[in-house]
Amino acid sequence: MENASKSGLITDNDNIARCGWGSSHADYTRYHDNEWGFPVSSDTRLFEKICLEGFQAGLSWLTILRKRENFRTAFHGFKIPVVARLGEIDVERLVQDAGIIRHRGKIKSTINNANRALELQEEFGSLAAYFWLHEPDSDDRPGHITWDWLIKNPVSPQSTAISKDLKKRGWSFVGPTTVYAFMQAMGLVNDHIEGCHCRERAENLRKKFIRPSPVKTSS
Repeated sequence: MENASKSGLITDNDNIARCGWGSSHADYTRYHDNEWGFPVSSDTRLFEKICLEGFQAGLSWLTILRKRENFRTAFHGFKIPVVARLGEIDVERLVQDAGIIRHRGKIKSTINNANRALELQEEFGSLAAYFWLHEPDSDDRPGHITWDWLIKNPVSPQSTAISKDLKKRGWSFVGPTTVYAFMQAMGLVNDHIEGCHCRERAENLRKKFIRPSPVKTSS
């Protein structure tokens, strides 16, 4: 097995090279190989991802992955209009739900952010249109993503700008580090390390991906 501390890659017994974190647990491997870094256009999925990244703050992502189905049940599949209508009674119910992270602030933030997401949909036509407007220019990123580069860059100019704009719009639990993790997860950037078997697949999907254009729905 390759030393992940130097290259960031691990080659498992299946002789497939992946980002080291994606080989550390079976749940991580499934997430890494089938989801992380692949472009997303669904507002429901985008809202789920940014909310779960907020819940992850201070915890391991493995904890969130293991509870993800519970989160989906608790928050009605992360359907934005439904989550936006949740009230104090729902907050109290969710605080008692051992299947999720029982953090009152993060639970209330999810409801708040659903309402703010509706406002973004009204302004841009979709969450996807808003977030894909912030895709980094390829010239702003190294041609070869390495482990050293990733650990030195937990935020980016784009994640800082998105974070600042979202906070201005009333969102919460969307700091620059959380937003950058969200950008990686939704495929706004391809941070599979050079040599990872998913890097080329993610890049090909990004090339074929049709970026949503903003469509103002309000007069």
